[in-house]
Amino acid sequence: MSGQQTLPRGWRGLSGAMAQTPALGWTFVYFFCLLSGYYVLRPVREAMGAAADVNAVFPPAMIQFFAGLGMPLDKYILQILFTCTFLIMLALQPLYGWLVSRHPRRVFLPVVYGFFIATLLLFYGLFDSGVAGRGMAFFLWLTVFNLFAVAVFWSFMADIYTNVQARAYYGYIGAAGTLGAFLGPVLTRTLVESVGIANLMLVSASLLSICVLCIIKLRPYAVAREARQQLSSGEQPMGGEVWAGLKLIVREPLLRWLAVLMLLAVGVGTLLYNEQAAIVRAHYPDPRQATAFYATIDLAVNTLTLVVQLLITRALLSRFGIAPALLIPGIGIILGFSILAASPLPIIVAIVQVMTRSSEFSLGKPARETIYTRVGREWRYKSGAAIDTVVYRGGDLTFVWLHKAFAIFGSSAVFGLGVLVASGMTFAAWRVLGEEKKLAPERSEG
Repeated sequence: MSGQQTLPRGWRGLSGAMAQTPALGWTFVYFFCLLSGYYVLRPVREAMGAAADVNAVFPPAMIQFFAGLGMPLDKYILQILFTCTFLIMLALQPLYGWLVSRHPRRVFLPVVYGFFIATLLLFYGLFDSGVAGRGMAFFLWLTVFNLFAVAVFWSFMADIYTNVQARAYYGYIGAAGTLGAFLGPVLTRTLVESVGIANLMLVSASLLSICVLCIIKLRPYAVAREARQQLSSGEQPMGGEVWAGLKLIVREPLLRWLAVLMLLAVGVGTLLYNEQAAIVRAHYPDPRQATAFYATIDLAVNTLTLVVQLLITRALLSRFGIAPALLIPGIGIILGFSILAASPLPIIVAIVQVMTRSSEFSLGKPARETIYTRVGREWRYKSGAAIDTVVYRGGDLTFVWLHKAFAIFGSSAVFGLGVLVASGMTFAAWRVLGEEKKLAPERSEG
């Protein structure tokens, strides 16, 4: 038996894919470093959102202002943070639209990551000096970074890979990111006690610098695919309006249902996130302990995600298309929230959190992203980014306040709402499948 045959099936497929498509190596490094850089910092953000000390999150002037209105911020930490995040996303949308409309891919991709690297260096100074209000600023910044940086990554992948390749490779690409997401929390748990939070900013900035190198290395593969399939070139500015992304979502049925699907998927995640934050706030008042707790949850999510990506995602997408990968997460969430509505125990909340996030990362996200390989660049760079940023944070904003209202009636009421939201999410996935079938076949490379 040859060495190739002795490998597990998932690894055999991965080995063959890398031999067939050289771009995959740089893609793996890119996504690995991107998610590793994010997950180094995610536990810091989560600890800020769950902080018991409002002075560690908000600037003193803001605390005093809201206190004067009879609205103590310690009761509305996540609501205020999510509201501000949505407003920032909305403000950034035309700026991003201008960037991708007026500049070619070789310019705007490095600019996006260069901006995030520069601001990380700024946060190093803020945390190192203990500036008041740094918690809020960092929470908002990291949320913006995660959505824009990942949205740009997947848009770029749709420039490089065909739809057939996407179904075969996106599970593996996701697995590379998951391995990076493994490394991030490990680095955080290992370093946070000894070097402090400020130095984690430098670790993340170093990883993002590698992403810029990968973009440079991958650009020729995108150029080659566009030439083979006679697609519009990403080496030229795509033009169009700065608000085109949101306008296309309103006009095009497929994009509308993708937006609804995203909105409701975020909704179930936000309901869970808020319940988990309440538990952490009660049991882990020390920010370092809370950071370690969230790092542990991330490791559990990433473990399950990696297993599914290597063993299941590719088979589902290649053999059965995107339907199972889009529908399974919603059905699973309906079941999980039904159990929580009947018995909202903390351990079950944690388990459903792991299941919800891992199914999104390993099934839902790759399935949705394969659709963008069959549409134009304006759809994926503008509308796709708008769905992943403005619509995403609009879901956060909507459901963080809905959670506040339903929490008055107890956890069972919150999770009962979650069952309804998950049902709507599953219906939206079904409508996306119907609209996806109407897309024109992909052009042949022959």
